[in-house]
Amino acid sequence: MTHDVVNQAPPRAGLNEYLTNPALVEAVNRYGGDRAHLAQVGELVGRADFQRDAQLADTHPPVLAAHDRWGHRVDEVEFHPGYHRVIGAAIEHGAHTSCWSAPEPGAHVARAATFMLFAQIEPGHACPVSMTHAVVPSLRFDPTLAGEWLPRVYSRVYDPRLAASKASAIFGMAMTEKQGGSDVRANSTRASLSSDGTWHLTGHKWFCSAPQSDAFLVLAQAPGGLSCFLVPRVLPDGERNVFRIQRLKDKLGNRSNASSEIELDGTAGWLLGEEGRGVRTIIEMVAQTRLDCVLGSAAGMRQSVAEAAWHVRHRSAFGALLIDQPAMTAVIADLQLEAEAATWLGLRLAAAYDSDDAESVAFRRLATAVGKYWVCKRGPNHAYEALECLGGNGYTESFPLARRYREQPVMAVWEGSGNVIALDVLRAMAREPDSVQAVDAEIAAALGVYPAFDAHVAATRELIRSATPGSARRVVEALALALQGAVLITEAPSVVADGFVAARLGADRSLEYGALDPGLALSAIAARA
Repeated sequence: MTHDVVNQAPPRAGLNEYLTNPALVEAVNRYGGDRAHLAQVGELVGRADFQRDAQLADTHPPVLAAHDRWGHRVDEVEFHPGYHRVIGAAIEHGAHTSCWSAPEPGAHVARAATFMLFAQIEPGHACPVSMTHAVVPSLRFDPTLAGEWLPRVYSRVYDPRLAASKASAIFGMAMTEKQGGSDVRANSTRASLSSDGTWHLTGHKWFCSAPQSDAFLVLAQAPGGLSCFLVPRVLPDGERNVFRIQRLKDKLGNRSNASSEIELDGTAGWLLGEEGRGVRTIIEMVAQTRLDCVLGSAAGMRQSVAEAAWHVRHRSAFGALLIDQPAMTAVIADLQLEAEAATWLGLRLAAAYDSDDAESVAFRRLATAVGKYWVCKRGPNHAYEALECLGGNGYTESFPLARRYREQPVMAVWEGSGNVIALDVLRAMAREPDSVQAVDAEIAAALGVYPAFDAHVAATRELIRSATPGSARRVVEALALALQGAVLITEAPSVVADGFVAARLGADRSLEYGALDPGLALSAIAARA
């Protein structure tokens, strides 16, 4: 009798993670991304065996095998089979490049939703999936390289082998060096042209994620300036390229994803884009991965609030279910508002990539950076608050929210940390005024409904007019809240818009989750979790 288990929530498994996420379903439908396979993916990632694979991939992180048993240098990374099953399923369902291989209306939205569903349960594999998606615009700078690599990138078959004969490929990128970080123009890796038209690269990269990938985009200094190169792991003749994995990083989170330091020593590469225009070439890839940072953070918020809501709907304390106690109802509702705002903004950004008209291009140039800064910044504290809802269970590695809490900060670091992104927003506003106009038009469409929103927009416009590097973060935060508010006001159910405006833009907004106006429809908002 002392070991009877009572008043514990049952496992949160066997649910369709798409159909039980109203914000995602509504946003997908609104932006034309509805596809039958999304419900199939939702069912797959909700299964207990898929969730078990996600846990195993994290608890058994990748291991570097620098040499084979006979002493030959192989520089391979070994993963738990659960990792291979997860990323194989993601690629099979097009989480990587479906929007490029089948460019139809809503394709970017559908791909974004697919990516989010997989990233919600296992975020580490999403890194190489995202980079493979993001490399496509950069590859198109060179028709010859595109003709060779795009069919492999579009493949729905996952093959973890390093082999020239493969019909599929996963991509990574290597920009960061230890002396420069985000300042890639300080890179010291050198590239010299060979007589056969290939280049030889020599240098050290401080961070190279997913070194098991088939090929990488790498920045190096050529005689004409910083340039972008395509570096394959295996050369066309089947020989291994020089790609020495020095060590795998021991990271706070994101543990199922291998991140490494690599050494290039006469490594063969092919120039991609113009010599001296490497940043211009690879920035196309960075723009896409920044969007995926938004989507990944939003997916993490969904996991966090869904797990918290599940727990409080099944656990009683002080004579009532936790969810029925007003203080807890307010916390879950507030967490849901944050997750909804991130989801709606993420899908709105994805929709902007479904069109290449001037207004969409201008909008996404500025709005993607704004969203990347804010949504990724909001992720860690959101995960913490959700974790606390589970009490001691949330703080143990047996439950997924401890893993999520360690995971969320990386999205704010990847592809430009806070100040880098905030200053990039200021540069975009100064150099591309049409991007400011496109974002302002989006925000203006929601005016006239909520006085608090209107007042926030007026204050935001004043901040933009007087923006300086010292105020960059204030400007971006204000823009992000205005964008999220506008999307929710114009597209989301009114109960969500009411709650968001009151909680994030009202005069009495709180610094902590759960301090909401009791007059809001908190139970209705919490029910959406």
